Amino acid sequence: MSTLSAPRSIGTTIHGHVAPGFAPVAEAFAAAFDDPRSGAALSIWRGGEPIADLWGGTADARDSRPWQEDTIGVVFSCTKGLVSILAAQLIEAGRLDPDAPVSRYWPEYAANGKAGTQVRHLLAHRAGLSAPTLDITTAEITDWAGMVRKLEQQEPLWPPGEAYAYHAITHGWLVGEVLRRVTGRTVGQLFAESITGPLGVDAWIGLPAKEMPRVAHLTPSEAFRRQLADAAASRPPGAVDWSERAATLGTALPPTLAEPAGGFNDQRLWAAEIPGAGGIMSARALAKIWSATVADTGGRRLLQPATVERLTVVESEGPPVFPVPPPWSRWGMGFQLDSETRRFVTGRGFGHDGAGGQCGFAEPGLGIGFGFITHFMQGGGDLRATRIIDALRLCLVDQGAMTVANS
Repeated sequence: MSTLSAPRSIGTTIHGHVAPGFAPVAEAFAAAFDDPRSGAALSIWRGGEPIADLWGGTADARDSRPWQEDTIGVVFSCTKGLVSILAAQLIEAGRLDPDAPVSRYWPEYAANGKAGTQVRHLLAHRAGLSAPTLDITTAEITDWAGMVRKLEQQEPLWPPGEAYAYHAITHGWLVGEVLRRVTGRTVGQLFAESITGPLGVDAWIGLPAKEMPRVAHLTPSEAFRRQLADAAASRPPGAVDWSERAATLGTALPPTLAEPAGGFNDQRLWAAEIPGAGGIMSARALAKIWSATVADTGGRRLLQPATVERLTVVESEGPPVFPVPPPWSRWGMGFQLDSETRRFVTGRGFGHDGAGGQCGFAEPGLGIGFGFITHFMQGGGDLRATRIIDALRLCLVDQGAMTVANS
């Protein structure tokens, strides 16, 4: 592999290496450092082997602590894609039926109008519990049993299965509790036993205290803050923004999802199992996990091709139940699919991106696993991962790989 150590005009040095023929990917990654506070890492695997491993910038804008080779970070909603891999493994093994009512595995869930909810509805954001009707506190979201009881007791916001809306945080508890009922393991334990342990990667849902010094400190950009302020100012007085409540849970999280000592910079949240948004890992781990869903990676294969094909059929698309402007995402059973909102390399790509700019996905026809993580949160209009993906696509086109993938 070729090496790269390229100084940028803002003083950022990019470390790592890329395989021959993928220099444009490294250039697109370097272009992501358009602010001196930025820090990020990129890992791409192909056919079970790394073809790009890059990092640079700062891990903490407060003191300019540099991003190191072993820096890890919060990946927000990328976590949902990884939890969906766990669900897919149980479906593949015949231990979880996506067409079964949730109450088969979690009897208490049937309360208050939810008896007809199917497992596939939870996975595809169709459960009707995208946001709480009552405010939840930060302390409460660290209490798994307490959150499960709240979800059991809440009436759905719409008839389950009849429409969809993004379950930004609740998705993790809904799917995670089903996994716990089936396996007897918490989602963090199951993640370690089924994925991170076998693959030998640095990724956690529920971070051990000894790993906390390695975590990058999240920094919302001024542009992100302005976007949120403008959205709040345009909201009619007294109107409920259900999409905003889906992300904040009322009072549990700030609209930015991270403040200097709050939100997902709070070590209590790092330690808790919050599988809708709280995964912490390296870019290498994110990419290697996704690689193992479509190619033998480190002697492991997480999913069989038939399972991938089954669970990446579109379940939810088009306008959601609570109006938000297009473009809109598309969803399989837990997996984010290629759409105008999030382009992958091909139309067969599947994975999940995150609120801070992170992105992880796999490409079945190409044997690609991709992981990009950053602590500098740019909000809507963030094209950093998109430009890297575009560069990767062009490299593969130049090599003739896309013709094979699409044949």
